Amino acid sequence: MIEQISIYLTAMILGIMLFFSFVIAPVVFTSLDEENARKFIRRIFPFYYNVNLGISFIVLLSFLFLSKLGIDFYLILAITLLFATSNYLLMPLINKYRDEKQDKKFKYSHFISVVINFIQMIFLLVLLI
Repeated sequence: MIEQISIYLTAMILGIMLFFSFVIAPVVFTSLDEENARKFIRRIFPFYYNVNLGISFIVLLSFLFLSKLGIDFYLILAITLLFATSNYLLMPLINKYRDEKQDKKFKYSHFISVVINFIQMIFLLVLLI
């Protein structure tokens, strides 16, 4: 039963990520002016990262409980650590560079966050296959 719940939670993380990437972000930037879009994104993304961090941590704990310490464990560990890194290290840098109009650093750090998000989605797909 715990293993089945971890599969559902893993699918939930992927669903949240896909929804944010392909629905929320595009709608925000096409519906709101830049100032309001920025305010909204700065409020919603910490929530997005923390929810996914919490869910992935629960999956990680379930793998430990089930003694599933193979490749799946390390994939969910990487996913969990990347959510923490994105939220607590990368997002503050992205916001700082944007506020200070350091466009080159902003674009680079934003690109890194997109790559991390994409890698996490691939890892999640591997876990679900």
